[in-house]
Order: sequence, then structure tokens, then C-alpha cells
Amino acid sequence: VGEKKDRVNAIAFAFVVVLVLNPFDLFRAGFVLSFAVSFAIIVFSRQISDKLSFMPTFLRDSLSVMISASSVSVPLCVIYFAVPSVNAYVNKISAVLGSANVDAVIEFMRSYGPYAMAISFFLMVFSSVAAPLPAFLITFANAAIFGWWQGAILSWSSAMAGAAVCFFIARVLGRDTVERFAGKGAIASVEGYFREYGSKTILVCRLLPFVSFDAVSYFAGLTPIKFWPFFIATGIGQLPATIVYSYVGGMLTGGVKYFVTALLCIFAISI
Repeated sequence: VGEKKDRVNAIAFAFVVVLVLNPFDLFRAGFVLSFAVSFAIIVFSRQISDKLSFMPTFLRDSLSVMISASSVSVPLCVIYFAVPSVNAYVNKISAVLGSANVDAVIEFMRSYGPYAMAISFFLMVFSSVAAPLPAFLITFANAAIFGWWQGAILSWSSAMAGAAVCFFIARVLGRDTVERFAGKGAIASVEGYFREYGSKTILVCRLLPFVSFDAVSYFAGLTPIKFWPFFIATGIGQLPATIVYSYVGGMLTGGVKYFVTALLCIFAISI
């Protein structure tokens, strides 16, 4: 009540509600395509419309929506339907990431044999930028597969890469895009920390587990802070949590593992 509308959060909520009612919709091309197109229109149509400012308003608005939708729908349709192996792979990844199951992530990564580290690195960067997958699931999986200290190194380095990608996305595309990716609420909450702690914000926020990792990375890209101070502060601040998650993840087994994972998932979603 009284809050501004956040279209990204609204579509994300609708996405979750539909999957709660029927989880198997996640594997339907029509479902994925409809939400992907809606998200593209929300994120990109305004920017495209600004670029077409020389056109009449009615034509500019129509073209911006059409271009936004086509930029996602055409490649997805070509790739998804024309290449059977891609179709199967997309379904497999969707099932793994949507399961919130550490064992499923472990099995998925192990299936790549010697390339498991590369797949883990990709998943961590992906989760930093856009995926709904909580990063600690990957950290737990890394500890189980590679041992806690090797897993910690992998998780820490890939999280650093993800933070860098978020930083440069914000620096290049600006606040409107960042708010659509991370949500206006998350960006607004992080902005308060930047006002309060100034140059120390990155390090302080990295040490606080209840502050969104991605939102801090995105917002830092909107500020005058230079990349290397941001990157170093992220590395120092992220290290303690990575070590703890890796060590704990390497020890958890059976029902305790599922209980802790469920609690952390709820905590991650609430941030």
C-alpha cells in the first residue's frame, strides 16, 4: 500500500505462483517464451523507445515493444525448436536450477567430468547476474565435489567474476536496467547503506549475510567508485562467508543437509 509499482517483481511473483500451481509448466516452451518476452518488454522497451525519439509517439511505442519482444522470441524459437540437443539441454538445466536440491546440482556438475569446474564457474556467474538460484547451493556442491578448501577457492573466484559482470552491466546500461534486473526495492535498500557508510560500503555489505550480493554489485556500478577498489573490497568481504559455507557444506549429510538448505533458500528469497 502506497508503494511504487515494480513490474519486474510483479512478473516474478506471477512466475512463482504459476509454478506453485503446476511445476511442470517450467518445461513447456510456451510458458518460458511468454515470460521471457514479457520480461524483455519490461526491461528494454523504454530504452528502445528513447532511441526512437525522432518518431511519432504512437509509432515509437509500438516499434519499441515489437523490437523488445522479437529480440527474445525469435532467437529462442530458432534455438529451442531447430536444435533438438539445445531443447533437451535447456530442459535439463531448468530442472536442476529449479529444484533447489544440492544433490541435483552435484549430480549435474559431476556429469561433466573434467569440465565440472568450468560448469560450476558458469553457474555461479549466471546466478549472480540473473538466475533465481541461490549461490550457496553451488558453494555446497563445490565443497562436496572438490573438497571444502578447493571448493571454497572455486566458489570465491567465480562469485568475484559474477560481481564484476554485475558491476559493468550497471556501469554500461544505467539505473533503469539495474532496477529491472535486481528490483527497485533491493536497489533502494542498498542505496541506504551507500549513503551511511560511504567508501566502506562494499566491505561492510559483503560481511552482512542479509544484504543482497547482486544488488550491491549492481549499485556499485552506478556510483563513481572505481572498479579495482570495488573488486578488492568484494574479495575481502566475501571470503569469510565463502569459507564458512564451504566448510559447513562439506560436512552436511542426510536430513540435516536438506533442513539447512531449505532454511537458507527461504532466507535467500526473503532478501
